[in-house]
Amino acid sequence: MTVEHTRDVPPVGRRERSRRRMHDNLYTAAVELFAEQGYDGTTIDHITERADVARGTFFNHFQKKEDLVTTWAEHRRRNLEGAMEKALALEDDVTVQLERCMSTLADFNEAEQDLTRVMLTAWVKSGQPLLEEPHYAGSVFTQVIAAGQSRGEVAADVDPLLAGNLLRDAYLGLLYRWTQDTESRAPLHVELRALLRIALTGILSYAQRGWTPRNAA
Repeated sequence: MTVEHTRDVPPVGRRERSRRRMHDNLYTAAVELFAEQGYDGTTIDHITERADVARGTFFNHFQKKEDLVTTWAEHRRRNLEGAMEKALALEDDVTVQLERCMSTLADFNEAEQDLTRVMLTAWVKSGQPLLEEPHYAGSVFTQVIAAGQSRGEVAADVDPLLAGNLLRDAYLGLLYRWTQDTESRAPLHVELRALLRIALTGILSYAQRGWTPRNAA
């Protein structure tokens, strides 16, 4: 399965390369500070001091500190696209594909737990979930479900877009809760696997649906 997306080809001029290096330098300094002392505890002065540039340089690249949250989300999306492409390179049934999606998301977030917690909290507080385009994971879930439906693995009356968005919403809600509960939480892999099982099998008992465990298997 191929995950559909497009990438603009960046300019390669010397001036643009220099601008991008400075932009990346400021972003890297900011992310390091957010991980060390939190988003709210980091000021623009802290960031420019870490990057060793004048305060005014910051505003040549970002209008406000919140723009760094948007940049973080964009970086995550690009990195996630690459990870998802690898996870979905092999053709399998819809259950296996969705399990791979969830496993990739777990790996992606568990690799940088502290930064994810800080930045996801800032992302939510800044209202980004309401302002940004639908989350990338939702479009991947939708593609996987639509492909499964075309093979007869998903009920014909299921709307792939609605189902994909439901999985996305459940994933983001679980991720936010997981990042806040640093003491008693289960591994994210376990939580996402349980979420997917509920999504695929439902919450009604086998008896309520007229099934037996053997039939359900």
